[in-house]
Amino acid sequence: MIDPTLREIALATKGFMPPEEGDALFEAAVRAGKSVPSLNMVEVGSYCGRSTVWVGAAARACGVTLYAVDHHGGSEENQRGWEWFDDTVVDPATGRINTLPFFTETMTRSGLTDTVRAVVGDSAVLGATWAESLSFLFIDGGHGREIARADFLAWHEHVALDGVLAIHDVFTDPSAGGQAPYEEIYLPAISSGKFREVSATGSLRVLVRVR
Repeated sequence: MIDPTLREIALATKGFMPPEEGDALFEAAVRAGKSVPSLNMVEVGSYCGRSTVWVGAAARACGVTLYAVDHHGGSEENQRGWEWFDDTVVDPATGRINTLPFFTETMTRSGLTDTVRAVVGDSAVLGATWAESLSFLFIDGGHGREIARADFLAWHEHVALDGVLAIHDVFTDPSAGGQAPYEEIYLPAISSGKFREVSATGSLRVLVRVR
């Protein structure tokens, strides 16, 4: 279990990760780090750092680095006029969402600045040129279909054999939530034959790479 103080910090941070799913995310990342030691981890979609605390704590426990990838301009569903818009993350100088200061403050509060490296940019572009294998990959980026598909295509091959791919907001029932993570990430991962599901907690799916 994650350190209780870090868990409190995660839960006090803006974001969308339920506590039980965050705990499962931490445990999956720790298992991945032990199964494939010395390989670093990547989180796609960090927002203000809520989920990053759980994954960062796991990376620190495993002695590796977590690269937190986000453009920090907010996903489609975070924009003005959408359900998950939060005007407190809008930069008054530009009128645009900028979650990077919130993310940085969260990492400072949690004491994870030596473990977590913020990588600011477009996930698909960064993933396409990524050069190292990963023990753990967590995809929780934009939930538009094209964005979700691009995240999967850019990153999934970097997961090492016996490493873990974790996917957030996987809903098989359309009435429960958007379908992009399910149809554009989860189903392609399973149908590829390269990943096998090992656990499900709420909308979090944990898959291990088997070939």
